[in-house]
Parts: sequence; structure tokens; C-alpha cells
Amino acid sequence: MDIFSLDVDQCHYLELYDKVFRVSHKPVIRFNMKIEEPDKTPSIKGFAPFALGFRPFFLAAGLSSLLLMLVWLSVLGGTTASTYYPEMYWHSHEMLFGFVAAVAAGFLLTAVRNWTGIQTLRHTPLALLAALWLLGRLVPLAVFQLPGWLIALVDLSFLPVVAVSIAIPVLAKQQKSNYIFSILLLLMAVANLLTHLQYLGLTADTANIGISLMLYLIVALIMVMGGRVIPFFSERGVAGLEVQSWPMIEKLAPYSIAAVALFAPIQPDSIVLVPIALFAAIVHGIRLYGWYGKKIWSVPMVWILQLGYLWLVIGLLLLALVPLALIQREFAVHALTSGGIGLITMGMMARVALGHSGREIAASRMIFWAFVLVSLVPLFRVLLPLLLPSWYLQSLTLAGGLWCAAFLLFVLVYFPILIRPRVDGRPG
Repeated sequence: MDIFSLDVDQCHYLELYDKVFRVSHKPVIRFNMKIEEPDKTPSIKGFAPFALGFRPFFLAAGLSSLLLMLVWLSVLGGTTASTYYPEMYWHSHEMLFGFVAAVAAGFLLTAVRNWTGIQTLRHTPLALLAALWLLGRLVPLAVFQLPGWLIALVDLSFLPVVAVSIAIPVLAKQQKSNYIFSILLLLMAVANLLTHLQYLGLTADTANIGISLMLYLIVALIMVMGGRVIPFFSERGVAGLEVQSWPMIEKLAPYSIAAVALFAPIQPDSIVLVPIALFAAIVHGIRLYGWYGKKIWSVPMVWILQLGYLWLVIGLLLLALVPLALIQREFAVHALTSGGIGLITMGMMARVALGHSGREIAASRMIFWAFVLVSLVPLFRVLLPLLLPSWYLQSLTLAGGLWCAAFLLFVLVYFPILIRPRVDGRPG
């Protein structure tokens, strides 16, 4: 197929595919990401919420993130609710295995189609997968008590189904470098199983290990994927920016974060974690330094991703301080979650949804402010309570409010984009 007949996002992915998998180079068109309001697109009739994986799952992620945080703010205010999950675990479980899992599913189901050229789930099969995810969120809240094993089975089914769904086209094309994504999803399912074993009363202390393992697997997934797409999007989106990479750093990057993911959930207070986390922070900090340029601050679709990656590095640095009893673990965890994961998930959803709906990849005014608001969240959730411990509860409330405002803007902007067909008439 002539590359000049492809849409903007397909051009990006073909060039990225060339770069990552070393296939022969083809002529490409360069596109500019603009900071100003994108041109208005024509009115599109009809609905296509299940035309491609990013559509239902990015919408589900945006809505669930907003609703989950609103409920959590209510709990902080004194509201109590009886659910299958113990209250102390509900928030972390649903944010990781609900919200973030939806983002990962939407991104991978979309990306794998581009990498392999094989259509991933769509229409009825995709709708059924989205329904499975939704059931996993709803059955623990049922007003009538369901058997615990049934709740666990529904929630545990989602990640393995996504892993198999993306593995089929990847195996068909024998793209060995992409096997890692199905492996990570299956490991996430194991982490989820560890949490449910404790919820069901079968173990005494596996939920914390499962939640911690899920967190670091998500960080690993972001850093593996981020190493492919963030420098690519940065260089193509910012005029005159030339990213740098160093072979040794790129070799060390996955192993350094894998060491954290293997060790931190099991021995979070061991002094051995100090050099492991510090080494990972240094490696990924150098990696980010090679992507950075002052011009990124004029392109919101780029700076949101690099700022999110910076918070991952900060989170690893803070993690190295935990065994030394210099800070509490929650501050490292929330640097990784509210900072790194929050910024990068919003930035990636915003960019992928525009490109795969045939729109110009540029941040509208509302999305620019959504980026600003979500960027403030880790300042209030991590830095403010560290500096002013007496403001702890107020800082949590402020951080939660900023998160809700950011994702409300995201949902308002992207709801019509995600449910309507592509503006260029192409499938997807």
C-alpha cells in the first residue's frame, strides 16, 4: 500500500515500526503537532463505539477514573460502604486493575493491529470484552450478595482474555519483541489472583503483594512502551528536536525496572532495594534526558508524556529512600501512580484517540487545561504532605479534586470522539 494514502496515525506507526523492528525505510510525510485549537472537523453521523479497541476502553478508563476518585473522596469524608473488597484495598485495586487495565487493553488492542496488520477484536467480540471489564467493576458492588468465587472469577478473566487477544496476531507474525506485552498481562493476572486469594480468605497476606506487583508491572509496561513511542512522538512532534539514545542505557532500561518489579513487592523494606531502585532511577533518568529539549513545552501532547516519565523516575528515587526510613512508602507509590501513571495514561489516550479517529494530533484548550490539572495532582498528593504533614488530609482532598476535574474535561472532550466514526471515513 502506498504510504501517502495512509492517515496521520498510520504514518506514525509505520515509521515507528521501521525504527523499532529495522525494516526497510519508506518515504514518510512529516506532521506538526500544534498547541492551538485544532481546526473544526466535519459533523459525523452514526456511532462506532466498538470499531477498535481504544474506543470503549479509553471511554471506560476516563469515566471509571472520575467515578472511582469521587467515591474515594466520599470515603475520605467519612462515608462507608460494604463491598466484596476490604475498604483499605478497594481504591488501589480498582484504580490499578480497573482504570489502568482498561487503558492498557485499549492501547494494546489498537497498537497490535498497527504492528501486525491483523485486525484485533472489534464489534461484538470487543463489546463482550468491554462488558466483561464492566462486570468486573460492578459485581463486587451488587446489592444482593454474590458468591465470592464468582466475583473473583469475573474480575480475574479480563486480563488473560486481553493477553490471548493480542497474542494471536503477534504470534501469527512472529514478532518476538512484542511477546513481552502478553507476558506482562498474564503476570498482571497473577497479581490480581494474589489479591483475590486474600479477599476470599484463602491466604492471610497476599493482597498487598498482588497490588504492589501490579503497580510495578504497570510501570514496567509503561517504560517498555514509553521507550518506543515517547522519543518517537517527541522528535516528530517538536520541530528541530533530535532525541538521543545510548545502547547501554537502552539495554539496561528493561532489566533495571524488572529488578524493581521482582524485588519491591516481596521485600519493600529491605536495604537491598535501595541500590536496585536507585540504579533504575538513574538509568531511566538518563534515558529521559536524551529525549528532552526545551521546545517540548510548546507541545502539550509531548510534554505531558515526558513529565509523566519524569514522575516515574522521581517515584523510583523516593522508593530508594523507603528502606532508609527517610519517607513513608505511600509517597513513592503515589509519585508513581498519581504522577507517572496518571500523566502518561491521559497523554497517551488523548494522542491515540485523535490519531485513530482521523483528527489532527493537537491539544484543544480544554485538553491543555486537563493536562495542567492532572500535572498538579502529584504536587498536592506527594510534595505538599511531605513538606507540610499537618495538611495531609487537605492535600489528599485537593489532589483528588484536581484529578476529578482533569478527567471530567477529558471525558467531555473525548466522549463524542470515541463513540463516533472516524472523520475521514476509514475503518477503526
